[in-house]
Amino acid sequence: MTAAAAPTTTAPPVLLRPPKRRGTELALLVGAVLICVFGYMTVGFAVRGAFPPDAARYGSGLGVLALAAHLTVRLRAPYADPLLLPIAFLLNGLGLVLIYRLDLATPGDPAAPTQLVWSTLGMALFMAAVLSLRDHRALQAYAYVCVATALALLTLPVFFPAINGAKIWVRVAGLSFQPGEFAKVLLAVFFAAYLAAGRHALAHLGRTIGPLRLPPGRVLGPVVAIWLVSVGVLVLERDLGTSILFFGLFVVLLYVATGRLGWIAVGLLLVAAGAAAVASVEPHVNERVRDWLHPFAGTESGAGGANQLAQSLFAFAAGGVLGTGLGEGHSSLIGFAMKSDFILATVGEELGLAGLTALFLLYALLIACGFRTALVLRDPFGRLLAAGLAAILALQVFVIAGGVTGLIPLTGMPMPFLAQGGSSVITNWIIIALLMRLSDSARGQPGRPEEPGRPGRPGRSGLSAEPRQSAGPA
Repeated sequence: MTAAAAPTTTAPPVLLRPPKRRGTELALLVGAVLICVFGYMTVGFAVRGAFPPDAARYGSGLGVLALAAHLTVRLRAPYADPLLLPIAFLLNGLGLVLIYRLDLATPGDPAAPTQLVWSTLGMALFMAAVLSLRDHRALQAYAYVCVATALALLTLPVFFPAINGAKIWVRVAGLSFQPGEFAKVLLAVFFAAYLAAGRHALAHLGRTIGPLRLPPGRVLGPVVAIWLVSVGVLVLERDLGTSILFFGLFVVLLYVATGRLGWIAVGLLLVAAGAAAVASVEPHVNERVRDWLHPFAGTESGAGGANQLAQSLFAFAAGGVLGTGLGEGHSSLIGFAMKSDFILATVGEELGLAGLTALFLLYALLIACGFRTALVLRDPFGRLLAAGLAAILALQVFVIAGGVTGLIPLTGMPMPFLAQGGSSVITNWIIIALLMRLSDSARGQPGRPEEPGRPGRPGRSGLSAEPRQSAGPA
């Protein structure tokens, strides 16, 4: 006779949270501050033969800003990605160093002090956003308010005079700002909310036209409307960059929401068709395309963007692999856009291919943090918003770097955190604040216990996958 087996009980699985990594973030911030101060001192010594007398004050100011931002994150977003803030701070600091270096080459046009003020304001808004926004899902309720405000901001520059051929600026009482920079964040919120609500309908296929299988008309209508609005922006404002960013963001989020590559193909076709049609009738856009096709046509006459693009290519060639050294280049020959559109040429000339590679790796890490957050988040709106914010940075880096190097036509957009521009640096810090809040929600949610030897992986359908439910015991 055998004894009855004792009933076995299994303890519920313990849901674990990842480490906060705030110490790692602080160490990286200290390194970012030291790199920026070292660059500032190097530029002063190379150009003037002496270290800047205010180097200690400059370093102290950067240190205070970095510490305040770190304490804000530690208080309100303790599980946020530890790479986001240090990378953004380093890029912003390097931008200040490069603008200061170009100021020394153009004594009558100082821009670094103003850019430092805008950077401080951007970081203050970053801290305010992290402190005030407790849950990113609260933004979903303001989707239509965001799109109405974004369209108003995009339309506003039409009523102001063109600057350098494009109507993207608003000047009031001696101050100027670029409304499209703020509109892109509002559009990302709207697109994420719209696609999160209708992602299943977008994935449903309707009629077939040749090799393309399109969704139903009621679903395809908003896509065509977005395309027409982007073309309208291009026509009215003569701004190729804003139009590409506007429509490209929507197409990327369409792919993220549905997982269908066909949306990318349709988006590229619509962008090409719209740009070709507008370039044939709009002189400013047509001139950008001609300068791209013939970059050296205006070098002898010294006129137009062709000369700027040619000087940019000369700067990259002069830099070689290791560069001429900070303060030792001649990128000031590019002209009026050297501190904004063409600041990347200064990096290529004075830091060389090695410096450019390091800079692009920083951007790649920043963008990868955004997409990694999108992979981990469980709610559809948060996943799409994180992917959209990362896509904004990726699209900007691509179109700016492509335009300056001659890969695509020039767009006139500022390099994120690096180039001169108050609207740009403020908006980019707001994007980082939203990504911090999203990554805090993603990393702070209790994780599922992993099977031994099998690390957790996202679903096969990527960002459009829903959280899988357990199938129960076999």
